[in-house]
Order: sequence, then structure tokens, then C-alpha cells
Amino acid sequence: MMTAQRIRITGLVQGVGFRPNVWRLAQACNIAGTVRNDSSGVLIEAWGSESALAAFQQQLRTDIPPLAHIERLQITALEAACPHHDFRIIASESGEIHTGIVADAATCAACRADIFDVSNRRYRYPFTNCTHCGPRLSIVRTIPYDRANTSMAGFAQCPDCLREYTDPADRRFHAQPNACPTCGPKVWLEDMVGQAISAAVGERDCLDTAQRLLREGHILALMGLGGVHLVCDASNATAVANLRQRKRRYQKPLALMAQDLAVVRQYCRVGEGEATLLQSKYAPIVLLEAKVWLNGVSSVPFLGFMLPYTPLHALLLETWDTPLVMTSANLSEEPQCITLDETRQRMQGIADYLLLHNRPIVNRVDDSVARILGGKPRLLRRARGYAPEPIHLPAGFTDVPPLLAMGGELKNTFALVRDGQVILSQHLGDLEDARTGREYTHTLQLYRDLFQHQPQAIVVDKHPGYRSTQVGQQWAREHALPVIEVQHHHAHVAACMADNDWSLAGGKVLGIVLDGLGYGDDGTLWGGEFLLADYANYQRVGHFKPVAMPGGTQAILQPWRNTWAHLHALGWDKIAASFADLGLLQFLRQQPLATLETMLERGLNSPLSSSCGRLFDAVAAALDCSRANISYEGQAAIELEALAAAAPDSVQPYPCAIAKNAADCWEIDPAPLWYALLHDLQNGTQRATIAAHFHQGLIRVIVELAQRLCAEYPDIQAVALSGGVFQNTLLFNGINQQLTDAGVRVLTHQHVPTNDGGIALGQAVISAARGKV
Repeated sequence: MMTAQRIRITGLVQGVGFRPNVWRLAQACNIAGTVRNDSSGVLIEAWGSESALAAFQQQLRTDIPPLAHIERLQITALEAACPHHDFRIIASESGEIHTGIVADAATCAACRADIFDVSNRRYRYPFTNCTHCGPRLSIVRTIPYDRANTSMAGFAQCPDCLREYTDPADRRFHAQPNACPTCGPKVWLEDMVGQAISAAVGERDCLDTAQRLLREGHILALMGLGGVHLVCDASNATAVANLRQRKRRYQKPLALMAQDLAVVRQYCRVGEGEATLLQSKYAPIVLLEAKVWLNGVSSVPFLGFMLPYTPLHALLLETWDTPLVMTSANLSEEPQCITLDETRQRMQGIADYLLLHNRPIVNRVDDSVARILGGKPRLLRRARGYAPEPIHLPAGFTDVPPLLAMGGELKNTFALVRDGQVILSQHLGDLEDARTGREYTHTLQLYRDLFQHQPQAIVVDKHPGYRSTQVGQQWAREHALPVIEVQHHHAHVAACMADNDWSLAGGKVLGIVLDGLGYGDDGTLWGGEFLLADYANYQRVGHFKPVAMPGGTQAILQPWRNTWAHLHALGWDKIAASFADLGLLQFLRQQPLATLETMLERGLNSPLSSSCGRLFDAVAAALDCSRANISYEGQAAIELEALAAAAPDSVQPYPCAIAKNAADCWEIDPAPLWYALLHDLQNGTQRATIAAHFHQGLIRVIVELAQRLCAEYPDIQAVALSGGVFQNTLLFNGINQQLTDAGVRVLTHQHVPTNDGGIALGQAVISAARGKV
């Protein structure tokens, strides 16, 4: 007997070959009917026997395309006669948007084989893709994800491509960027005055020419998937130095791309987890322990490698057995270029040649960055390959109204809350830069249009000076929406909870948040916090002892100021007399200390801060790690970690004090640590050993206070670790392992960054929770 059903499938099911997969399963199960995309996902109307439909439903759940993800499969009875006796894919329908967008995916093995097969019509074609790989977010303008709604709309398909595109049995069926050399985008090479560069004798095309120019030591600006890269030969020290000088990126490590895993292994130690991550559909930059020093690429003993994730990259690296530098095309801290005109203008004086193409990049999407910590992949920057795949709200967050969370100031992302999930944007960067700020407002509007999102409230960080807060407040005024303020470190804790699918009714956690700084409830700057928290509320139960930041922002840029502030808190005159012969003290005495002293006495631009990040800076400067100035965020702390990693395995931890303060809140006082450190310097102890003493002392005191608090507050269900300082491998591994060994359940970040890239997620779930209580 014939039965009819309507099957609604939601999730990441558009642009991933889902409909042809449904068509194939329907053929195998002898099902008649239709399948189509619409604004909610995929809709199937199916007629068949009860047993055939049951088998069909089971296979829909288990046999899905590689890039697809099913959130919900709903089945309802259908009272209608079958309009035909076969199964058909029919045209998409538009409406109120409830479906998601799939992230850009690295080139699949089949497409990679096509571009290196001399008999294939896509041989050496740099825009080859299929339904299992290629651009998505970077080219889409609106939903549904159909060709007319992407930047491929202007490229009419040739008969051969159209035949693939319309054949459900072909892996390029409805692959929206489908194209070939006959009908698709083109790539070309030009110099900095716009003159096209022709291939020389013996060169097959402009990619061969580009390889020759790179070998000659030139710097190329390469238009890729979600932006433009600056490229040079990583083994050419002069080329790397020129790139750094022109880009004004003097010390920050540069990302690398290698032809394959074998090349990466020549330069780095690659474990199983790192290999899997490098070769995944996400293809992020993976931070690896270096074996070989690449002059000028990195000043610390790790390298960031990625593998080619587009055919263009694969073809460019075809003959390279050494890496290429592959860094964003911009001046340091600015957003990377994405348009032809912008690239031609902004790359003047930086690049020597431009390798361009005419497939417009709609959405700027930077490379993601990941690292294996504690045996698991951890995202440090969530962008290409991951965004904007949704993050599901944990259990208990039902019927949450649409919200817009604006994120933080640094490493900004924003978040849309809708339909029981959080859509976290790609990494946008530091909003202190004016160009990035403009990009932020542009991308906000694009996401709101893309997802037809109408928030009922705007969620912002409590810091009144953050650009994200100011933009959110202005937007709320213009649209008469309420503003919800969220404390920065509470957002960190909540993000970690949500990252671990912690339910709304899961109980309280002890959040340990270690970062640079955030605006505290008492008007000081927080950054070394122990918070008793759930999603809706928090209580500050511990913190590092506040120390002044002389000069405010200048104390971030000049680490020695933090060193002096800590020593001043001990009694500067006594310290200066006792350790007068130390190089550190001689350096400090050459600084404008009288001015700083006056600033502290009068409370001028010297905010108190409990920041763990600033303590790292202070110790780093004491050991002459970027003592005078830093050129990128966290530089001194990164160098201090690298120094500690070179020390013997077994070192004694420096002491720190723990005591209750006048407000009955636990404080970690690093004063004993400083005395021990200065004595070690005086005795000529190796800098690496001192750095390791510091790390081990910090691990011990944090674990000790966490255990005290867990005993004091028995309703604590777990400890959540968050904040940018937890990107430090030694600190993270030490605290995580020691707490776990002590029987404590530890929550750590994995799918969203532990740094401020996860703040928007925390803001989103906190505001959602407050609406539930």
C-alpha cells in the first residue's frame, strides 16, 4: 500500500550535495516524490510503501554528504496523490530564512586529482570544485545558497558544466561555483602599474610565471578564497626580511603553506592530531613545534603551517619542496584586501606583482588558527572552514528570542542568536584599527541581511570604550532596542560552558579567567579572576592582587612598565638598593621613573589591574623578553613561554601568597615570587630556568586556590578555564592536568577560542539565560 510523507530537514543541508544524495537514496529505496531547498532547509515529499519509507528515513539520517550536518528531521503525514511516478529535484523556494550557511571547505581529493590530470578538462584550472568542497561563505550574498545568490552569478555555465550541474548523478550537481576554463573565472598576473605579465618560453601559464618570480625573491599578492595573501619564498631570508619591512610586521610569526605533509615534517614535529587537522576539510593554520629554524619567519620555536586549501594554492606549490610564506595582504593590524581595486591600491610599495582573479570575494574570511593542546584541537582563531557553522544552545535554552551579541574589542567576532542556536561570525580582528572597525559594521549588516535577523535586544561588553559596545548602543538607539551589558570575564566563563554544552540547569562552575584585561565591576581592570558562576549570574571569589598599569595602554606596549609597577609595589627604594647591580635595575633607572611615580601618587592614567597577562609581561621584561617594546599583542608572554620550554623538565615552583583581603575575597599575591626571581637573577641562574620557575609557581598557586574554592563552595560542579593566557601550553597543560588528577571536572575550550574570539558566544548565552530566569 502506498504511503505519503512530508520530511522536513534542517541544518547545514544546502550547498553540500544534499538534494542529489536524497535523489540517489530515493532511487535505491523505490521512492517517488520531490526534494527542494527552501528558506528552512530541505523539504521532501515522498510516496512509497511503509517499509520503503522506513528504509529511506534511516538512510537519510546515516548516509549524508561530507559537508552536511542534520539538526532536525521531522516527518508528517501527507494527504495527497503522487503527482508522478519518479523522484525529482525541483526548484528552490524563498521565504523567511531559517537555514544555515556552510563554511568554505578545502579542496577535496577528487578535485585535486582533476587539476593534476593532463587528460581532464579542468587540468590546471584554479577554480575547480564540487559539492564536497570549495567556496561558500566567501561568495554568498543571500540565502538560499543558489548560484544566482553568489558571486558566480555573472559566469554563465558552458554546455559541459551545465550538464554536470543538472545531473543528479554527478558530484558537481548544483555545485554553485561550478565552472571550467571555458566559462569560469580567470586568473592573471600583473605588475604594480597594471601591466599584464605574459608567461615566458617554457612556462605553461601565469602560475608557472608566479613560481619563477617567487624563486627570484619577489613578493606576490595572491587573491585567494576569502581574501588576499602576501607570498614569498620562506627559505629566502632576504625576501622574508623585505616582506616584514614593507608590511611593517617586524616580529610577529608569519604563516606558512607547504605542498604536503611531507614538507611540513621536514620543518616541524607533527603528531597524529596535527596531521589530521592539517589535512581536514577545515585546513587551518596549525601551530607546530619547530625542528628547523627558518630565518626571519618566527622568533619563537614554533611555526604555523597550513596545506593548500584551494586549487590555486595547490598549483602554485606544485613544484615546491620548501614552504611559502602565506600571510594576509595588509599593513600590520589592518584587515586584508578582498577586491581588485583595493589590492592594487593598498599593495603599492608592499608587493612586487599581483596574482589576481575575477571571482568577486563577497565576505572577507581570514585563515583559521588551531593548536593541539591536551591532546585535542583548540581553535585560536575561528574563521575559514569553521564560520558561520552554528553552535547549538545547550539544553534548557528553549524559546530564546533573537539577539545580537557585539563581542569584544580585540579578536572580535559577533553572534546572532536565533532558532535555538548561535551563529558566530568569522574572526574580524582588533576594532582599535579604523579599517577593521568599518569592516565590523559592514559585516554586521551583511549577516543581518543574509540571515534576515531582527534582534529583540543588543548585547554588549560593559567596557564603555569598546567600539563594539559603542556600535551596539548606537544600533539599539536607532532601532529602539534594549541593551544588555555583560561583564567581560563572565562572558569568558559562559563561552567555555556553552562550548562544553553545559545545560542551563547544570549548576555553578568555578571560572578561572586569565587574560589581558576587562572592565571590572569595581571600576578597576580585571584579568586574573576566579568567578563562581552560572549562565545568568556570577560572584567574584578570587583574583590576582591588583597592580597599577603606569601609562595605561602604554603599559601594554612597553612591558618594562609592568615590571617597575610590581617592584614599586614591593618598595622601589628597597629593591633598587638590594639589587642595584642587576642589568634589569640599571635599565629601569634609565626610564622616566620620577614621572611614573608622580602618576601613581596622583592616580593619573595608572589604573589598577588584576591582569594575569600583565604579570606575564612583567616577568618577561624582567628576563629581557621584549623588555622595551612589543610589536604585537602577547609578544613578551609568548617569548617567555618559549624560554621556559627550553628549561630542564624538573624545576621548583616560585612561591606566591594566598590570603583573604578586606572584602573577604581571596587574593593571589606574587610578591614572594618577585623576591625569588630577583635573587635568581643576582645569582646568575639561567633565564630559561627562571622562566620555568615562574610558570610552575603560577600553576601551583592557581590549582591551590581552585581547590580551596571548590572546598569552600561545595555547589561547584566543575572548573572552567578561559581567557587568552590559557593559550600558553605550559600553563594550560599544567593546570588542566593537576586539577584533573585531583578529581576535579575541568571544562576547556575547543570549538571557540579561549581568547576574546569567544566573548560574543558568552554574551549571547548570558543574555539568553537572563531572559529565562
